[in-house]
Amino acid sequence: MSGNKSKMSGSIALSILDYSPPFYFHLHQEYIVGLAGKMERSFEGAMTEHLRMSGVYWSLTALSLLVSKEDVDRLMSVTQSAESSAKNESILDWLFTCFDERTGGFGGNSGQDGHMLYTLSAIQILTLVDALDDKRFHREKVINFVLQLQRPDGSWAGDSWGEIDTRFTYCALSALSQLQALDRANVDLAVDYILSCRNLDGGFGCVVGAESHAGQVFCCIGALAIACSLHRLGEDGVDLLGWWLAERQVDSGGLNGRPEKQADVCYSWWILSALSILGKVSWINGDKLASFILKSQDEEDGGISDRPDDMPDVFHTFFGIAGLSLLGHLHNNRANEFNFRQIDPVYALPTDVCRRWNLPGQIVVHGSEEVGDRLAHYARCDFYAR
Repeated sequence: MSGNKSKMSGSIALSILDYSPPFYFHLHQEYIVGLAGKMERSFEGAMTEHLRMSGVYWSLTALSLLVSKEDVDRLMSVTQSAESSAKNESILDWLFTCFDERTGGFGGNSGQDGHMLYTLSAIQILTLVDALDDKRFHREKVINFVLQLQRPDGSWAGDSWGEIDTRFTYCALSALSQLQALDRANVDLAVDYILSCRNLDGGFGCVVGAESHAGQVFCCIGALAIACSLHRLGEDGVDLLGWWLAERQVDSGGLNGRPEKQADVCYSWWILSALSILGKVSWINGDKLASFILKSQDEEDGGISDRPDDMPDVFHTFFGIAGLSLLGHLHNNRANEFNFRQIDPVYALPTDVCRRWNLPGQIVVHGSEEVGDRLAHYARCDFYAR
């Protein structure tokens, strides 16, 4: 009897993904490409006008994981305006209209004030499409914009209004790293501030004493990885945080951002990226999470929603595809007949882009455990070597 029960359990475990929808590659491609034409005349476009820069980054990076750089340029008019309409500007033309001469940063859309969030999105776009050397890019002004927002305690403000959030620390370190100016910031003080935001449960909040949240965990772990300071967590700290992140998986297979909250596809990125950096992806059930993401796809129009049966949007589409990439689902089965690119968990850019720009970073390794090709170029922090 026990032998039959074991056999049945094994069969169920192996067939979780067999009962899930396939990855709708072509539909997602059409959905992402079609978004550009809808933004100017849709409710969704009106509601996201203030953060259009991040929306463009999510769209371009999601598509970049599915098709080649050349196809992204052709499909999305990245460097040249669409042939069908000479009056339509290219994405890069539009991006530079969002530069705020007064502050030196980028706004979320044309005519908006510079902010750390959208400055990082603009830099990520330029890094992604090999345009950091564009003559319209005021590199030194942007670097100074980022540097002058660091506060005496090591934290970063989002803009001149002074809001402090660990998101902005990640944005600053990522932006400076991509601009090869990380050494111009007080990185040690930034690391000290990040660690001051760590809580007794192992997680991190947006400021000192704030509730642990999975999104903030990614920002803090990503920032520590860029600063090559993961060793400051300590072995026990890494394990405690790993458990807190693993406990975010709920019965549906999805992940939530805090205890007692609903699962949301976006946490497939925030949590998996942190677990990837910490070397603990195996602490969650990857097949169940992949199934949750796949069930959140729109099988008619493409795109991915926050959870099954909701409406898709570009935010969750990007993070859903990124989550499937981190799980290896897009690369370790027949889906990779399309040769999908891998996502980097530190910079949220394709891995080949991070390697081409030689972006620095660090990961936690566990003794002799093999490091996959995705992370092999990063420095290693090994608490477990004996």
